[in-house]
Amino acid sequence: MSAATKKAICLFFEVHQPFRLKRYRFFDLGNDHYYYDDYTNESIMRKVAERCYIPANNIILDIISKHKGKFKVSFSLSGIVLDQFKLYSPEVIDSFKQLAETGCVEFLAETEAHSLASLKNREEFERQVNNHRRLITEYFGIEPQSFRNTEMIYSDQIGSWVADMGFKAMLTEGAKHILGWKSPNYLYCNTINPRLKVLMRNFVLSDDIAFRFSNRAWNEWPLTADKYALWINKLSHKSELINIFIDYETFGEHNPKESGIFDFLYHLPAAILKKTPFKFMTPTEVAKNLQPVAAINIPTPISWADEERDLTAWLGNELQTAAFEKLYELTERVNKCEYEQIKKDWTYLQASDHFYYMCTKFFSDGIVHAYFNPYESPYEAFMNYMNVLSDFEIRINRVCPATEHEIEILKFDSQLKAKDEIIAKQAKEIETLKKKLEKLAGKKTKKTSDEETEKKEPVKTKRAKRKSGEKSLVELAAEVVKKTKLKANKKKSTGKTAKKTTKKTKSSSRKS
Repeated sequence: MSAATKKAICLFFEVHQPFRLKRYRFFDLGNDHYYYDDYTNESIMRKVAERCYIPANNIILDIISKHKGKFKVSFSLSGIVLDQFKLYSPEVIDSFKQLAETGCVEFLAETEAHSLASLKNREEFERQVNNHRRLITEYFGIEPQSFRNTEMIYSDQIGSWVADMGFKAMLTEGAKHILGWKSPNYLYCNTINPRLKVLMRNFVLSDDIAFRFSNRAWNEWPLTADKYALWINKLSHKSELINIFIDYETFGEHNPKESGIFDFLYHLPAAILKKTPFKFMTPTEVAKNLQPVAAINIPTPISWADEERDLTAWLGNELQTAAFEKLYELTERVNKCEYEQIKKDWTYLQASDHFYYMCTKFFSDGIVHAYFNPYESPYEAFMNYMNVLSDFEIRINRVCPATEHEIEILKFDSQLKAKDEIIAKQAKEIETLKKKLEKLAGKKTKKTSDEETEKKEPVKTKRAKRKSGEKSLVELAAEVVKKTKLKANKKKSTGKTAKKTTKKTKSSSRKS
């Protein structure tokens, strides 16, 4: 391949729908072991299939035929969405099979459960990836060569695991805080195992389609295929690879047909092929034809969600963390079970969507979270999920009882937890008593200091206080005695005056 032709555009679509849980109350524990809202799941799947999957697949099939192999695209279909297609919309599987037969469509591997297993348990992660790889081979006759983790979650360590499993390329987010001055428009490789090529999403160009296409307040509205192609062409001088990674539901579901989204999809490939030097390639073709410019160092996991591009959409609060930890505590126990329904429920309960519903972000990304959330609040989502998980644990205990050794460990663990709770309670009580003693000691100290001040107070100060109206008990008693004497003297003088008046009256009467 000549230097002039080594410019690729990689178009990737994620396809996933979770099995939504029904309202599962505390009183259902131990009695009802079916957790799914069949009516909601079927109605949503049939609606999205009718609005998005079927018409979008037909358009892509038409584009491939029209451009005779020059247009290529890649998909990631979760194991859960394949199960829903099989149950509710088998015609969607047939339309994807038609795309696979063209040879211009690549199907990527991911976790069967669309789970967060890569953040917790490598064995469980690899088990799910291998299961998904088998599913894709079974459905479409193609063994995946490239990998896309749930929600584009990636780190150096996760990338090395994927490389060890034999994949050639992996997709992730071109996060600003990771790239810094670097551009997402080049091919990179994993730092631990450079054999794995890393394709980084151009989130600006991707979100222009996914989130801004129908926004009439956007200064670039309306977005046309020609305008979009011109933007890509402007990047051609300093770019080798443009990665457009978006949800497939962007077409017809998030952006309705009336918005012109299908017309945009239909005309985009022709505009890019005509007005830019970029050629359409699948991730595996990119890994084969382009050379990485550098290793990309990502020590902590990133994702394509929200402005932070981190894990806070699924593990950003205590509710999510508690549910996540409780779920993966059951891993070893589930692996020992041979019951098909237990295995199936284990897969469905690991879907990252359940944790997404518990997110408590209410700012810039709150609207996006609310759009996908069937619950009225994150707390309702948490309680419903934990009730289901508790019943799931009851079933595991019944069909796969723990060994005596495990029971002993659980007993000791519960005893330690009980003791820790007692210690914490007693520590709290001690702290409360300490505060009370400090208050009492403070009052006593204040009283003593007041008494000492009174004793030490100089005579002049006392006199000054008396002058200002503050009188001692002795002074008050003296005043009372003085007032009593005055009253007595008044009475005596009044009596004498009365006698004199009487005598005068008598003498005057005699004279007359």
